[in-house]
Amino acid sequence: MLKDFKKYLFVLLILCPFMVSCSMSTNNEIASTPSSSTPSTALEIVDPTTEEASNSPTPVSTPSISLPEPKPAPTFDPNTPVGMHGRLNVKETYIVDENQEPFQLRGVSTHGLQWFPAFVNEGCFNTLRDDWKANVIRLAMYTDSDSGYLGNMNGLETLMREGIDLATKAGLYVIVDWHCLSDGNPNAHKDEAIRFFSEISAEYQNYPNIIYELCNEPNGADVTWDNEVKPYCETLIATIRAIDKQGIIIAGTPTWSQDIHLAAQNPLEGENIMYALHFYADTHRDSLRQRLVDCITKYKLPIFVSEFGTCDASGNTGFNEEQSNIWMDLLNEHNVSWVNWSLCDKKETASLLKPLTTSRGNWTDDDLSESGLFIKNRLLEAAGH
Repeated sequence: MLKDFKKYLFVLLILCPFMVSCSMSTNNEIASTPSSSTPSTALEIVDPTTEEASNSPTPVSTPSISLPEPKPAPTFDPNTPVGMHGRLNVKETYIVDENQEPFQLRGVSTHGLQWFPAFVNEGCFNTLRDDWKANVIRLAMYTDSDSGYLGNMNGLETLMREGIDLATKAGLYVIVDWHCLSDGNPNAHKDEAIRFFSEISAEYQNYPNIIYELCNEPNGADVTWDNEVKPYCETLIATIRAIDKQGIIIAGTPTWSQDIHLAAQNPLEGENIMYALHFYADTHRDSLRQRLVDCITKYKLPIFVSEFGTCDASGNTGFNEEQSNIWMDLLNEHNVSWVNWSLCDKKETASLLKPLTTSRGNWTDDDLSESGLFIKNRLLEAAGH
């Protein structure tokens, strides 16, 4: 009996690694299920940061993803921002429109979609376009939280698509923001990011108004540009470029998207790639402004301020009109596109609206916070009003 048991145990020890390997291979496959009425295609992503990818065209072991068929190219009202300027490109350090004329994107970012979904509506977007003269909306989708993408993939994907469709209907440019923050290192959820951007780029590849923001604010002492953020961005850029060859891509930078100088010293390859700089005017002053100027003038780095606040870095105190104006003037001088944080009625300094203000738009100046009134006036001024 003991002899038979030893034989059985020996066989298990031989087979166990193979059984575990098969199980892991099955569980690591990520697939999205399109609606039954939507045809789909399959895509295997090559990770350019791996040795296998550089030595062979054979795809490495990355998520297998079912992709929706692309939507047809939309038609835009010629009086809307997208109708007037069309598909955008990056030239040298700035954005140009379809006529190769310099073009500055100016607008606002939602707060987390999971917390303020009510602000994704037609009246709100039309008010930003018509009354504020914004030409871009950023849709901020938090990743690492119970109510964020990892905890509610289907719900937030639906809301993101609704936001893209409404922005498109309004003729606005739209930034699809993978809003990593508390997760720090964007590689923590790289597979989920590959899945998400594969699906969005496949579905909206014919839309000239889509901009992809790969990682909101990488942060943490070990989250360096060379070892963490750049390899992540290379993978995601390859993911998107396998589908959408033209759309502008914004790469986050370390230290809450402030270390643009590190990206300038070791930039990404490819066209239509920009680098995120984030600031909060009462906290980040002359030294960060000088870094911006150096990266533009010395390194010719294309910068996109995809988030900034008129207050201190906490978002909840220190509204500073003087420092905000200095920043705004500098961005305008160098034709740097900008997006303000945030479109919501949360009780904090960075919010554009006062608490309990309607989310449906048609706001009066009395509905606006100090920050909201400042941003509205700067938008109107930039548009010549």
